[in-house]
Amino acid sequence: MATMAGCIIPPPNLNRIHRKPSLTLRDNSSLTPLKTRQPRIQFRTEFSVEKWRIGVSFFPSFLKKKGRNTEEIKEELLEAIKPLDRGADATPDDQARIDQLASELEAVFAIKEPLKSDLINGKWELIYTTSRSILATQRPKFLRPNGKIYQAINTDTLRAQNMETWPYFNQITADIVPLSSRRVAVRFDTFKIFGLISIKAPGSGKGELDITYLDEEIRVSRGYKGNLFILKMADPTYRVPL
Repeated sequence: MATMAGCIIPPPNLNRIHRKPSLTLRDNSSLTPLKTRQPRIQFRTEFSVEKWRIGVSFFPSFLKKKGRNTEEIKEELLEAIKPLDRGADATPDDQARIDQLASELEAVFAIKEPLKSDLINGKWELIYTTSRSILATQRPKFLRPNGKIYQAINTDTLRAQNMETWPYFNQITADIVPLSSRRVAVRFDTFKIFGLISIKAPGSGKGELDITYLDEEIRVSRGYKGNLFILKMADPTYRVPL
């Protein structure tokens, strides 16, 4: 053995340097204590429980939304429309909300061929639209149509009619031509000003209309220019003049 300053320096153990460590654990005390692995086990358990809780809280809200029935959607739609003066006072946010609710109704639309349904026939009151020409929003409020506005359809005679009330009482009649089970082409033929003076409609007076939702109370339609129309049944016995 070599010594230095009175300290004994043992020679290196060559067996300990070149020898591979044994994988055999004879002493149970060399095993990793259970406590060192316990936090990891607890973390996995807590994570799984938390994941399960998230799932539980997610599914009821999903099922609740999916379970919204037609009457609930209609009620919310009608309440949202009430303060909007047929759409004349609607903000962009209001319009987006009404469009979303109308789309929800359209998604549960059960009548596949509305033009063949008797529910479509009669006089409907316009309660909401995005059409600025119908609402006349470019005019001062006192010069706009302030009374009710109606649209009537008779599919047996293929006739339609739009009617304003106070203060102008303007009317327009049209022929309708079915293009599919839910779309019609509209060809206007006669304007009636103040309910008295009849004028032949110009050849350019035409358009198209999709019936996107229909029941005994509510009808939703979309025009070829992207306008939305929501109407409420007023008189199912009304007949459009031929």
